[in-house]
Amino acid sequence: MDRRMVLMGGGALALSACAPALMNAPAEEAPFDDARIMVWTSGQGRDLLLIPGLSSHPAIWDDLVTRLGAGYRVHRVHVRGFAGLDAGDNASGLVAAPVAEAIADYLTLSGVPSAAVIGHSMGGTIGLMLAARHPALVERLMVVDQVPFMGVFYGPAGTTAESVRPIADMTRDRMASATDAAWATGAQAAIAGMVLTESGRAVPVRHAVETDRRIAANAMHELITTDLTGELGRITAPATVLYVNGPNIPLSDAQVDAVFQAAYAPLSGATLKRIPDSGHFIMIDQPDVFVAEVQAFLD
Repeated sequence: MDRRMVLMGGGALALSACAPALMNAPAEEAPFDDARIMVWTSGQGRDLLLIPGLSSHPAIWDDLVTRLGAGYRVHRVHVRGFAGLDAGDNASGLVAAPVAEAIADYLTLSGVPSAAVIGHSMGGTIGLMLAARHPALVERLMVVDQVPFMGVFYGPAGTTAESVRPIADMTRDRMASATDAAWATGAQAAIAGMVLTESGRAVPVRHAVETDRRIAANAMHELITTDLTGELGRITAPATVLYVNGPNIPLSDAQVDAVFQAAYAPLSGATLKRIPDSGHFIMIDQPDVFVAEVQAFLD
């Protein structure tokens, strides 16, 4: 299952779209600047919160936001330590859980009663945390290629957060101690398995290199050892889960379907959909399909 681990973590190790692209987006409000996150807000209308994956930059959503057009007040989250942003309070310890709390604080302080939330990879984990722990703040939730417990991909049937901890420890230590050359090589290898569109790989690789590997390592450890299955029943928002069977996943389509169906069984009424011919980054490999799915989700 290590190949699936690399793919799922690759949201972890990888997509960091460029900061200049985001800076060119029409920002109608000064960015929210917190010890854990920055949030860039643009547009007016229905609130839409977008959370990228580990090592990702919020500009990953630029194409989606452009295609959605007017009618949305878009909140793009940038996690500190990822894609060139300073570490802040994410420099040590947990990342996803405190970031979820920081986002909840941001929504409350910004006067957002509830928002549609879309999270990719680690961003999906954060979205699940937000929806389960602050249900009033999430109007609806989309999770893009993430499961409630990544540890299932690191061990045999019956794996628990505790039983998988030694593997998580080794993964964290390996990532944190990587040399610059090894980190860059690892990013290139991971992206090759997560982005099928060759022309779409360069920027994610470059910005993965700009991520603080200590923070990425701690976040990966947290993802492997965090089991949100027991919290899914607290989620009241309508939920959609998009997922893929990428080239490095040693499972048939039916097996992948079964994994996601079992993982989200406690989430009542969730809509699950596998996106064909795509790697982990659906928004890069299948942008038209992704936008159509988001529009259906929002409608």
